Amino acid sequence: MTALLQNPHPNFMKRMYLLLLLGLALTVVSDGSDGAGGNQFVYSGFSASNLTVEGTATVTPDGLLQLTNGTHQLKGHAFYPAPLNFSTMQSFSVNFVFAIVTDENESSHSNDGMAFFISPSMNFSDALPAQFLGLLNPRNNGDPENRLFAVEIDTVFNSEFEDINDNHVGININSLTSLQSYLPSFYDSRIGWENMSLSSSKAMQVWVDYVGKTNTISVTFAPLEMVKPLLPQISTTYNLSTVITEIAYVGFSAATGTFPGTKHYVLGWSFGMDGPAPAINMIKLPNLPHVELKAHYISKAIQIISPISTTIFFLAIGTIVLLLVRRWLSNNVDLLEDWEIEFGPHRFSFKDLYQSTDGFKNKHLIGRGGFGQVYKGVLPTSKTEVAVKRVSNESKQGMREFIAEVVSIGRMRHRNIVQLLGYCRRKRELILVYEYMPNGSLDKYLYTSDDKLCLGWQERFQIIKGIASGLLYLHEYWEQVVIHRDIKASNVLLDENMNGRLGDFGLARLYNHGTDPQTTRMAGTFGYIAPELARTGKASPLTDVFAFGILLLEIACGRRPIEGRAQDTPFILVDWVTEHWHKGSLMEAVDRRLQSDYNVDEACVALKLGLWCSHPLPNARPSMQQVMLYLEGQHLTPEFVPMDVACQAGFDTLMISHQSSVGTMSGLSGGR
Repeated sequence: MTALLQNPHPNFMKRMYLLLLLGLALTVVSDGSDGAGGNQFVYSGFSASNLTVEGTATVTPDGLLQLTNGTHQLKGHAFYPAPLNFSTMQSFSVNFVFAIVTDENESSHSNDGMAFFISPSMNFSDALPAQFLGLLNPRNNGDPENRLFAVEIDTVFNSEFEDINDNHVGININSLTSLQSYLPSFYDSRIGWENMSLSSSKAMQVWVDYVGKTNTISVTFAPLEMVKPLLPQISTTYNLSTVITEIAYVGFSAATGTFPGTKHYVLGWSFGMDGPAPAINMIKLPNLPHVELKAHYISKAIQIISPISTTIFFLAIGTIVLLLVRRWLSNNVDLLEDWEIEFGPHRFSFKDLYQSTDGFKNKHLIGRGGFGQVYKGVLPTSKTEVAVKRVSNESKQGMREFIAEVVSIGRMRHRNIVQLLGYCRRKRELILVYEYMPNGSLDKYLYTSDDKLCLGWQERFQIIKGIASGLLYLHEYWEQVVIHRDIKASNVLLDENMNGRLGDFGLARLYNHGTDPQTTRMAGTFGYIAPELARTGKASPLTDVFAFGILLLEIACGRRPIEGRAQDTPFILVDWVTEHWHKGSLMEAVDRRLQSDYNVDEACVALKLGLWCSHPLPNARPSMQQVMLYLEGQHLTPEFVPMDVACQAGFDTLMISHQSSVGTMSGLSGGR
């Protein structure tokens, strides 16, 4: 050996050189990945991986990267452990396999979404969950200093980010308002474009490609079993060298919002700099627990049923039917009606709701509505806090209003609308179950003698924008037009962050876009009813706009729409604000409890919009789309608010109509 080292043979040196190269190659293989080196890596499953995770993110024993664990209002992040050098980047390519799995026992909806991102930092401590996807917050959303590139995979509609629907993929630069956003779909050369559901609980592939020479960003979707399609789903142009820092981290973020039960998974991941991403070995990918469970039961069912003869099969079916009928008779459960099959969300058992409220005891009573009482409850299985509304059955309206509320909001999902979680029917019991709003209704903060409960201007303006966003969703963005018909302070509920949520849809009416509403029965609350509604009984989106205008003035001024006893000349809020507007003293109408601690420009917008929305002539009122543009500062404050003599005439008509109809119009509610 010594001789060889002193006089090395050429073949010996070649062998030593090859062994050295082999050793170097082995050292660049990442833990848990199929191979990595330089600025590329590939993970076909994440067992024994060296990913950096935080929040709810974890790697399961089966090798799944689980970003969220089914708990609501949380976030999770996973990073490739080392930063990548983008200083000489000409292009990059990303390929990953993901799945959004919803627990069928918890909710029929998925819960917000996830994103692949490139960021200068691994610190997302200030980011919020829910619609912010664990990436940003209201203060830094849209800030160019974020230097953030992301591809969002979102299953919730958020109007403030101009989402197109509750099933979309978008390219984001420093903001959660997407540069481009589309319904997820893939191209098959045989049949063309096929749509996909992000929350289908199925694994699917995504490719993200950037070409620096043309500044082209493309996103391509495909089912798990398919090779990369020829055509991308999204293609846009943006110079990412102005966004991505020279040294940056790559990873995934996911977040949950209102609903529990949604989990976000990544099964495989690869990245390539200045070249295609390495291929993921699909054979090595771990199984999804949810899908694996279904496959297990299907396989077992086939094994059991296939060898059974026809006679035994029908005997078994007959036995099952008999047992189900006996169980129904013993529990006295109502049969499902057509409206429940078509519209119904989750149906709770009466036993669970009875137990959650300790038998509907008064100590759990948190409110009384026009059609029932509301109790705070804790579901026995999930320990989730809920609001349980026991609908009154003293009048014929009970079932009609109950059905109206179920079919109108049972499938709606918006951050400024109180979510209906389910319902219950048993004998004459009609019960609705909502997410619990810990801060109660808005009216108790506007009309309290306790200064500690008085809302500041920032909270008030945020509530105004939230309710406006919710109404815009009802009028224009949901699958049908929804007229709420009872917008008022007591129907605005406040969540744990003092965000405004519109609730109580017992008077709501629905109709198809492009058609006229047919309702002719006047409904609403005294002080919020538009003049034309008092005359004709016909509700429309513009009657909702009128009520929103009164609510807007109510929030800004801290006074009720109508004050005074029947024998006195009543104080009418809109007339009082109009008088201040004519005198040029509009700011004197702002709630004095704020002690001038408010944004003058925002207060001016609120008051003028309130007057505009509550114009007595319906065609003179703005749409909620226009209202949002003013509230978001995208339009200048309206300089002309057409509130003239017609205003007084309109309210005279309103007062006359009410005085003649309060005793006969059963739809009127009195401060629910």
